[in-house]
Amino acid sequence: MSDEQPLAEERSPGRLVLPSLVISYFATSPAGILTGLLLIDIGLTFEVSVGVTGQISTLSYVVAVIFALFMGALSVRFSHKSLLLIGLLFLNISAIGCPLASNFNLMLISYSLNGLALAMVTPMTITLIGEHFPLEKRANAVGWLVAGGSLAYVIGAPVISFIAGIGGWRLAFFAFVLPVSLASLLLAFIGLPPTSSSHQPTSSEGTYLGGFKGVLSNRSATACLSGNVLRMAAFMAVLIYGVSFFRQRFLVSRGFASIIIIGAALCYTLGSLVSGRFIGRVGRKPLTVLTALLAGVFTISFTYVPNLWLSLALNFLGAWFFGMVASASSSLTLEQVPRFRGTMMSLNSAAQSLGSALGTAIGGSMLILFGYEVLASALGALGVVAAVVFHLLTTDPTRKRDEGEVH
Repeated sequence: MSDEQPLAEERSPGRLVLPSLVISYFATSPAGILTGLLLIDIGLTFEVSVGVTGQISTLSYVVAVIFALFMGALSVRFSHKSLLLIGLLFLNISAIGCPLASNFNLMLISYSLNGLALAMVTPMTITLIGEHFPLEKRANAVGWLVAGGSLAYVIGAPVISFIAGIGGWRLAFFAFVLPVSLASLLLAFIGLPPTSSSHQPTSSEGTYLGGFKGVLSNRSATACLSGNVLRMAAFMAVLIYGVSFFRQRFLVSRGFASIIIIGAALCYTLGSLVSGRFIGRVGRKPLTVLTALLAGVFTISFTYVPNLWLSLALNFLGAWFFGMVASASSSLTLEQVPRFRGTMMSLNSAAQSLGSALGTAIGGSMLILFGYEVLASALGALGVVAAVVFHLLTTDPTRKRDEGEVH
């Protein structure tokens, strides 16, 4: 047996392992959904402008990027389950601190802990899939994980809106964000088995910088990180600017806009689940390349169509393929450097946060200067470039492993 296939991969994971990881991944989204929906309300509470209030998300992303780099080192020396639990604990502290904040500075600090939690929980959930699931089951598990994150939008948006209508944004934190965070912490503590000795780093590979060297010296691994920056940047055209486009271009109501959000989230969810089933037939790399290309093309096209329903259909198709590429590329990235999975996925978390920030910035600039068509073209083109990067510069190590087993 090779060192890339730990003993635990031969065993079936416990029944609570996948639900624990999916709910943990789900729990990283509600706070962001709440601040996006209720940004104006939060600003009114603290008597600051919407632009200033929006900086709580900016700081959270910055913290996420920075701490994800630290996680790349910490994951080499510490138990992945322990790091996940600590991240979920920070998520709970943030969920308590935000609604209790008496001024904007305290809100800023409390919400920044959400970014810290994101940097810990996101990479560790995917890393633990690699740790506890055999190769043939990982793609499907990653699909469920990605779907769990997008389902948070389907469930969270209407629930948060309803609760806020009763008692404001503070009650929404206490009645939805906190219970979800607490449930994820308890289920992860109970449902995840302790890390076995076969997963503990050896003295030769356990240095803090050893993981970075192992990942960054691998051309395919660094190409995966670059590709994920680009495809996340492209996704911002749908995630951040899509609804605003429909409201301004087709003058749809706020209620109809909320239906668009739910519809896009459902397409993303279904796409991520379908992706896991196709990986076994098509392969991680080919599916990543194809879906990144199609996501980019549909992103470019939906703003040029003068008909609402056709534009909406193209937008939903873009969301579908972004869900597929999220699952496929995560599966491909997970297998790049098996010895340093924790470092690989931590750097990938930083790459995705960087891509989100990059896409938001480029999209905003293009919208101000040129309009929605150029915004969608610029970000959609990044999706096409991502497909090229994945095609030319990445390899699927599992293909080599399978060929070795055949021979």
